[in-house]
Amino acid sequence: RGDAMTDYKTEFGSLANYNKGGVQLINDDPKNYVFSNVFEVASNAAPFERIAVAKNFEYIVEVMRVEGTSPWFAAPHDEFALCMDGDIEVHLVKLEGGARAGGGDGAVLIDGDPQGQNMGRIKTGRGHMALLPVGAAYRFHSDTPSVMMIQTIQGPLTREKWNEICQTA
Repeated sequence: RGDAMTDYKTEFGSLANYNKGGVQLINDDPKNYVFSNVFEVASNAAPFERIAVAKNFEYIVEVMRVEGTSPWFAAPHDEFALCMDGDIEVHLVKLEGGARAGGGDGAVLIDGDPQGQNMGRIKTGRGHMALLPVGAAYRFHSDTPSVMMIQTIQGPLTREKWNEICQTA
């Protein structure tokens, strides 16, 4: 064909090194679109704050800055955690009597240490995913600032900061 293929280079972001990115529009209003950068969101977040970065009805993707050891969480449904940056340990405890956390949807905080059988820990690095099963309490730990994305259902701990995190112009 004679046409040279364009070379593309994939660049992975991190908490310490990311480009903001953006949406390029032709003849439209940027407020009709949502765009944010998970690393930028995490860099401005308090440790263990659960900030919504994607939403489809009640389903949410949250970004969490993991720095130190989190409080214990539990949810009345399975959740999935994807390590985006750093090394994060996920500690799991099976709640006594098969208890489920909360009466609604989404993660809740557990006061103190959960009662139940230790299920062990999952060591994650960039690109590793962990299942946070229903009936279990979990907490995160990282010695360095790290980033976790959590696929869940919107709940009382989900923070919506669309005006702060999304491109508006």
